[in-house]
Amino acid sequence: MIRLVSVIGHGKELIPHFIKHYSDYVDEIQFVIYETELYNNLTKEVSELIKGNEKVKIVKTIKDRIFDWEKVTQLYNFIKSKSPNDWWVIADVDEFHLYPNNDLKKLISNCNEYGWDIVRGGFIDRIGRGGEFSELVEDVSIWEQFPNAGFFRYPLSGACPNKVCVMKGYIEITSGQHYAKINGETLWGPQIDNKNIAPVDKYYVQVHHFKWDSTCMDRIKDVANIKKQYAFSTEYEKMYNAIEWNDFKIDINNEEFFIEKMNPQISDFSDYSKWNR
Repeated sequence: MIRLVSVIGHGKELIPHFIKHYSDYVDEIQFVIYETELYNNLTKEVSELIKGNEKVKIVKTIKDRIFDWEKVTQLYNFIKSKSPNDWWVIADVDEFHLYPNNDLKKLISNCNEYGWDIVRGGFIDRIGRGGEFSELVEDVSIWEQFPNAGFFRYPLSGACPNKVCVMKGYIEITSGQHYAKINGETLWGPQIDNKNIAPVDKYYVQVHHFKWDSTCMDRIKDVANIKKQYAFSTEYEKMYNAIEWNDFKIDINNEEFFIEKMNPQISDFSDYSKWNR
């Protein structure tokens, strides 16, 4: 069985698109609801959205301080640890994976054959037609609503572009789900050639990041204003200032961002021509 777990602390509008996307790849979708003083009715709202879908279930609900990304990672590790030998997909609600050859089962089969327990990935940011932060709607494909794909968050704010995407349940992940940890040792830099990790030249996941809708700038500012390390507030403040400087749009013509317009009718790993760059 291939399970997916996602911690939902906001972004409930993405859930219908999220479920539609991952239902083609995984056998079970588990949601952990992370309520806060700002999002205090999420359990009820998400329950309504998933009603009648036997593949999707809420497995845990907590209430804690807002925007604690370290707590989110702890929740991912806790849920996965219950089935340590099973395969898990980890994805925040705004992260839509595309797999090599669009075949997750084949990817996992290769991992089983060669003894790999971790598949890593990297962000591709998705933005509206003119670089604007579009309002998300439910009845139009999310790939069509955000047709521009690129790589602007790292140049804007230095945010880590790495993600750990597919793994056995026993694998611990670090804050932000950026790296794996085995026997207390974080695997990064030269250690990415660790025998547990699928080779990144052939087995690497595209994480299409649908963070950039009309609600995101207020949320980015809220995170920055907390001014706490656990929320990575400094990074968010830098990102907010960079976007504000460009009149609250992304410059889709900036060559540093590797942005290109995608085919709105398909969501295919091979569609983004700048991936190898």
